Amino acid sequence: MKDQLFRTVSRRRFLAMMGGAALTLATGCAATPPKPPAPIKKAARILTGDTSLDAQFLRQIVASDNRTARTVMWQSDEPQENAEVVWRVADGGKDTEIFSSPAANERYTDDGQNVFLHTARLENLIPGTAYEYRLIAGDEGTDWTPLSSENGGSFKALIFPDSQSSDYTDWKNLARDAFRRNPDAAFFTNLGDLVDNGEEHSQWDAWFDAVEPFSSRIPFAPVMGNHETYDKKWEVRLPLAYLALFAPPGNDSRDFFRYYYSFDFGDVHFMVLNTQWDETDDLRPGLLEEQLAWLPKDAAASDKKWKVAMLHKDVLQYRIGKRPERKEGFSKFGRAFMPLFDDLGVDAVLSAHLHTYRNRGHIKDFQRDPAGPLYILTGVAGNVRYPGLWIDHALDEKTAPQPETDNYMTMEAAKDALRFQCFLPDGSVIDDVTIRK
Repeated sequence: MKDQLFRTVSRRRFLAMMGGAALTLATGCAATPPKPPAPIKKAARILTGDTSLDAQFLRQIVASDNRTARTVMWQSDEPQENAEVVWRVADGGKDTEIFSSPAANERYTDDGQNVFLHTARLENLIPGTAYEYRLIAGDEGTDWTPLSSENGGSFKALIFPDSQSSDYTDWKNLARDAFRRNPDAAFFTNLGDLVDNGEEHSQWDAWFDAVEPFSSRIPFAPVMGNHETYDKKWEVRLPLAYLALFAPPGNDSRDFFRYYYSFDFGDVHFMVLNTQWDETDDLRPGLLEEQLAWLPKDAAASDKKWKVAMLHKDVLQYRIGKRPERKEGFSKFGRAFMPLFDDLGVDAVLSAHLHTYRNRGHIKDFQRDPAGPLYILTGVAGNVRYPGLWIDHALDEKTAPQPETDNYMTMEAAKDALRFQCFLPDGSVIDDVTIRK
């Protein structure tokens, strides 16, 4: 039934046993695009001294073009009327111009929580410039926080696979240690299943707490996973919390606003796809079909040298121990997207969902081919692990040491190369692959 909010899924008992639901943050949904912000202007006032503003989980979100724009979000327990984000060039001296953008003030209700979400879009940034920004509402404000516009050149990104957990301590340690080792990271992404249960607000709280040291300083590129669609009864609903908590670039979609999007960073065009049509089709059909129509247009509109696709569910199908009926091959998600990746000249495809790290090398036309995209299954960043579950696939070229533990990745983009490295929690390298053109 179209736009029905909930339906029961038969594998809910399995998910309840496999997942560890313990923690998350409130859930409210922006199902339609917000009104455009008022024009950015020079700040009319500059609050000095006060840093008492309630600004929970302050975060930057990627914009379509991160040389000139950025989105800033935070939340508060009480409404903050006339809130704004002001920014200036860092170390620009006392005569530095200060600019301002108004922030939305929207009530957000889910899982018994009532908070207020605030979103502001910063535009007309100068590429390659170090800025600082702060939040102001009434007579209260925050400290200045760094924000850098990218320069269109080389950069490093932090890549995290599934962080869903029963206890988010491992995720917190991994995320913070990864940033400590990579303070030059320009943005970070988390490839779906950020939380174990998409409705439970304490898990969202725990996720945001883990990334707090860097989420306000570098932008986040969110990817939706299937666990973002589960309610506390382990029934599927629309991903209300995810849609409210993250405001990625628009996609001009009426039905699937914020479900999928693209953005540019350096000379790379990132296409963030959504593989959750198994969960959403009974509630709101057409997610796959809409993306299949959108993706070629989006890729054709980009003049970037590199194209990278990011999606949650994996493109391969693995055999499972004690499940002889399950055959090795390609998943429905691979069969849907891989021909397009071939046609569009995608250079790398990053996936998650299976909680295991696998580098498959290059695949084209469903077989090993150096002319095809590099496919990497990125691993696991939380404490939900499946030791010994998956039987190696014929296309696997590199797997993580077994029994598997957490991992994270970096991507370094240069003029003529993309380098992907995979690291264990202690920082030791378990895989290092570079593609050139």
